[in-house]
Amino acid sequence: MKDFDYLKKDEVYLDSACQSLRPRPVIEALNEYYTRHNSCGERVKYEWGVITDEKVEKTREKVLKYTKKSSRHYFVSFTLNTTYGLNLILSQIDVKKSGIKTIVTSDIEHNSPFLSTISCAKKNKIPRKVVKRNIDGSINLEDIPEKALVVVNCASNIDGRLLVNIKDVVKRVHKTGGYIIIDAAQTMAHSVEILYGVEPDAICFSAHKMYAPSLGGMIIKKDFAKLIDTTFIGGGMVDDVDKNTYLLSKDNKEHLYTQFEAGLQAWGEIIGLGAAIDWLEGLTRKEHEALEKNVERLWQIIKNKEKLHLINEQPATTMSFYVDKKEMGIDSHVLGAALADAGIMARTGYFCVHYYLDHVKHYPPLIRFSLGYHITDEDIDRVEEALKNF
Repeated sequence: MKDFDYLKKDEVYLDSACQSLRPRPVIEALNEYYTRHNSCGERVKYEWGVITDEKVEKTREKVLKYTKKSSRHYFVSFTLNTTYGLNLILSQIDVKKSGIKTIVTSDIEHNSPFLSTISCAKKNKIPRKVVKRNIDGSINLEDIPEKALVVVNCASNIDGRLLVNIKDVVKRVHKTGGYIIIDAAQTMAHSVEILYGVEPDAICFSAHKMYAPSLGGMIIKKDFAKLIDTTFIGGGMVDDVDKNTYLLSKDNKEHLYTQFEAGLQAWGEIIGLGAAIDWLEGLTRKEHEALEKNVERLWQIIKNKEKLHLINEQPATTMSFYVDKKEMGIDSHVLGAALADAGIMARTGYFCVHYYLDHVKHYPPLIRFSLGYHITDEDIDRVEEALKNF
């Protein structure tokens, strides 16, 4: 694809689940900010600042439109990444006010929700439950207790499996007096449709996994935000400060997003996210089909290799496998290094899912291939050639 023309022919990037490559329009949007209106948002009255404010506000609107969420019920705040967003919520939520009795997460979670729910449960001295995800990614509704704070992904960073019954899960949580936060880090680029028509209390995501600069985003339900006891405070969050008191800007309904935006924000990166959303929405059916074709082809290549043990039950832009050291004489780290020598960049290890991959499934270290719209037929040819001896 022309928007990734900076890639060399012998470079095959298969680590999009960590961070996707950035297309030219996103890079240009970021450069434009730094070279044409490099300014603080919401603090200045000169022309550069006015331009920055307009573009940042437009990005907030684009995020809601992209996920089909209403501005009547939700607002958008920006932060560092998904991990930071989850921690901002879980470290400040008023458990007593919310009536939460249990913290719930699932076994296939990234360390972001897994660790932050451990911390939240300990801090508030309430029980924590780890529910099992089914092979298709679903959660058994009967496993969700009443008045629970549920924190789960809707797409796995191991094998891309989706929370296929997300609508029923959200309904179950709300019906039993609970709240649900969705980790959408692996969803926003290639499966955002799963968020349509559902109303979780919060969605946390990472822009750098959706072709945008390094940034985090939070889509927060307005009623849910009222349960947050805001203690992480700084510049940009207050309208007035006296010697021992302050007035939070969030009390002004037009500035609800400031509740989670302490200090100077990454204005250029936020604008870059807006450009990434425009780029994603402008992709053609042909470009979508090209990615689907390459995903299917790579999945078949791995699946048909006798010595490569595939984790995925079905094709996905993210797929993981391992090699048996007793069988092969090498482990996945060694194979990953050999692939790197061939110009193929892939992740090895446990991908921050230590509990499930190591302690539940007892897998050896894995290799993860995660594809993006930059992948070409020739890239898949190179991978197939590199794996020909397996």
